[in-house]
Amino acid sequence: MKTRVLGDDLKVSAIGLGCMGMSDFYGSANEQEAIDVIHYALDNGVNFLDTADMYGPFTNEKLVGKAIKGRRDEVVLATKFGNERNPDGSWVGINGKPEYVKKACEASLKRLGVDHIDLYYQHRVDTSVPIEDTIGAMAELVKEGKVRYLGMSEAAAATIRRAAKVHKITALQTEYSLWTRDPEEEILDTVRELGIGFVAYSPLGRGFLTGRWKKPEDLPENDWRRNQPRFQGGNFYKNLEIVDKVKEIAAEKGVKPGQLALAWVLAQGNDIVPIPGTKHVEYLKENIAAVDTRLSEEDLQRLNVAAPKGVTAGDRYPNMTTVNR
Repeated sequence: MKTRVLGDDLKVSAIGLGCMGMSDFYGSANEQEAIDVIHYALDNGVNFLDTADMYGPFTNEKLVGKAIKGRRDEVVLATKFGNERNPDGSWVGINGKPEYVKKACEASLKRLGVDHIDLYYQHRVDTSVPIEDTIGAMAELVKEGKVRYLGMSEAAAATIRRAAKVHKITALQTEYSLWTRDPEEEILDTVRELGIGFVAYSPLGRGFLTGRWKKPEDLPENDWRRNQPRFQGGNFYKNLEIVDKVKEIAAEKGVKPGQLALAWVLAQGNDIVPIPGTKHVEYLKENIAAVDTRLSEEDLQRLNVAAPKGVTAGDRYPNMTTVNR
């Protein structure tokens, strides 16, 4: 497995593993299968694991902790706080209060069964709290040795700049893929100027770019994606046009559509690390192989034509007010 560096010196595998779907949002899950996926990832050099306290809620951190027990030194462990949920899964709100930052970190450490978190993200920006206060509280965690590096997620350029004046921000995690190219407008330039690495979540368009689904009904009934605008009605079928073009180019190169989509993200810069999520070893194997998929300038140009900025039908979320804040 190749490696990349986030920020100044956080060395991680060139792709990470998003663990969210192992516990929540994407239909049914199996704990042992999930643990097998994490173990396969570690056995094959994928050391960058991504979770959050809200996934489950709370159960995903416990799952990851169970899977990495006895293998902590092999893992670059990332988790997040700020999207506050009740144990029953109901939504509380976005919380960036300094006292909550410390409380959330302590709870995550306990669930994960570790004494420190490698990369601790603010999951969403709480606009009711000055970003300087939230980052200041996170910086205290670094001083205490409970956190090694700080990250943000879905923050606006101006917010990132303010945060970076308080403490070094090592990574920004934001959605980025062939069907979500918003970061190219301002975010990527900003993080590069500030020496911040970029972690691309949903680099496969929440699985859509793999070409796995032909109609909205193909998604499991309890799958959260059914409620997302891009997966509904006319938007779904319009977006299949993008997938068809990706499939055509992938077939010519002898790779899977998902591998081509991942290779495109990887080709956007050595400071970008995609974290595709999966619950199945077979899909993880495909994702790992994408690291060795080479794209020519012609390939990249064809993909840019197939999926230009703004072509995707539908918003990323039903409520877009929590992103780019």
